[in-house]
Amino acid sequence: MAKPLTLALTLTQQRQLESVRDRHPKAYLRERAAALLQVAAGASVNAVATTGLWKPREHETVAEWVRRYQQAGLAGMVIKAGRGRKPAFSPSAPRPRQRQSRVGASGRARPSTARPTR
Repeated sequence: MAKPLTLALTLTQQRQLESVRDRHPKAYLRERAAALLQVAAGASVNAVATTGLWKPREHETVAEWVRRYQQAGLAGMVIKAGRGRKPAFSPSAPRPRQRQSRVGASGRARPSTARPTR
């Protein structure tokens, strides 16, 4: 049987996580901090994942949060830039070339090169 995943926090780390859980503007960081605090309090990763959060999570997800916190601290909880689905439209992307108007230099409409329909 695998050894249960535990998390030991210093008083400073606990206060930092409590502050993030209670006041951080990013909801996903508040959720992750709450999960870490529950694991540190002695709850199993499986219990936290299934019933300890607002939305049930996979136990591997919560375990990964714990491992990343142990390795990188609070910085490991932040979603890295460039992750996720890329936008279908980006305002900074170059625009396609504009079509030329059918008005010539004389101000009159140029004759259409399209074939007439029958």
